[in-house]
This record gives sequence, structure tokens and C-alpha cells, in this order.
Amino acid sequence: MALQKTTATPYGLTATDAYHRVEGLSLISKIRIGFLVRSYANPNNAAFSEMSCECDYDLDGDNPIAQAYAYVKTLPEFADATDV
Repeated sequence: MALQKTTATPYGLTATDAYHRVEGLSLISKIRIGFLVRSYANPNNAAFSEMSCECDYDLDGDNPIAQAYAYVKTLPEFADATDV
């Protein structure tokens, strides 16, 4: 699972259809999860950026990774990203 969206890199380049993946997920508590969103120009290359996130976690909801992706899609920088 990943998100795809054209993104400007921190180096001033544009990564067309960049991959954005939730990685390093951890349970902070019974109601919070923490994770990184790493961005790749190509899924086989090194990440060009990463963002640390934290969100609520519903024990009765989807699995934690699905909940993390659902949260990421609410962020303005990923609002128009597509699932891949």
C-alpha cells in the first residue's frame, strides 16, 4: 500500500508520481499510533524526505496501517494523493 502524488523535493526538483509510504508504525498507547511517511521518487530508490506523524487509533477499527493511511489522506499535502 502507498499513496502516489507529484511532489516537490526538498532539493527543488519535482518528483512526478512520487510514492509516499507509511513506515515504522508503533503503538504509542491504546489510542495513539506514531509513524513516518517516507517519500520516494521511485519505490526502489532511497527516500528523498520523511515526515513524522501521530494520530488517534481505534482498537475496533481497521488495522493500524490502514488507519495511518486514512489519517495521512486528511493532511493538506496529501489531499489529492491516490492509492497505489
